[in-house]
Amino acid sequence: MGEVDAGTPSFEMTWSSTTSSGYCSQEDSDSELEQYFTARTSLARRPRRDQDEPVEWEIPDLSQAEVEQKIKEYNSQINSNLFMSLNKDGSYTGFIKVQLKLVRPVSVPSSKKPPSLQDVRRGPGRGTAVKRRTSFYLPKDAVKHLHVLSRTRAREVIEALLRKFLVVDDPRKFALFERAERHGQVYLRKLSDDEQPLRLRLLAGPSEKALSFVLKENDSGEVNWDAFSMPELHNFLRILQREEEEHLRQILQKYSYCRQKIQEALHACPLG
Repeated sequence: MGEVDAGTPSFEMTWSSTTSSGYCSQEDSDSELEQYFTARTSLARRPRRDQDEPVEWEIPDLSQAEVEQKIKEYNSQINSNLFMSLNKDGSYTGFIKVQLKLVRPVSVPSSKKPPSLQDVRRGPGRGTAVKRRTSFYLPKDAVKHLHVLSRTRAREVIEALLRKFLVVDDPRKFALFERAERHGQVYLRKLSDDEQPLRLRLLAGPSEKALSFVLKENDSGEVNWDAFSMPELHNFLRILQREEEEHLRQILQKYSYCRQKIQEALHACPLG
């Protein structure tokens, strides 16, 4: 797939330090791994005030003439060179913009030096096996443009994005969402693996308020633990233990504080 690199984020600022920046090698000591995952990763789901609401809506089927007309309307509304093009076989090509909103670190092949922007543009190396992995946080709200076909599926988009950023994590850990703003409310829908993002883009038009794409962790309630490696699973067990201990400590501290205040109130009360 082709791409537009104007929105490609730089990795330079991400690799400046180790634990404090979210950078960690899986060959580091256990204590460093524990500090890293405990400090930056949590399995607990915290409520959000601006939580997006899930929504379902029907996607109409278009005739070939309707597709051609939609493409003309789409191209007349954009202010860039990211046009859609109709092919002789009836398919069409165009660009989709995907925003990465990942809260957990991703894994990339470990090397002597961090990947440069040129490395990201070139893509993975010459088929070398990944023996060591390095975990780090992608820049917040990173954006990537992809040149895709109308028949390109959501799962293929996810895989292409991971390749662009040299991420070697299992694609099943991620999901592609469509996001829409209506009457001041934000709606979010998870795309199935076989849905075609460019088709959705054409139907919605170029407005990002009408439709935008977001890559997130695949949190569907049921965690697919089989998609994680053994070191990751061990670290999750450490996380659970530490979160349990912290939760118990907070509860004991809360009740101890309440008990102290009640006792102070009792001592302050006059006898009789």
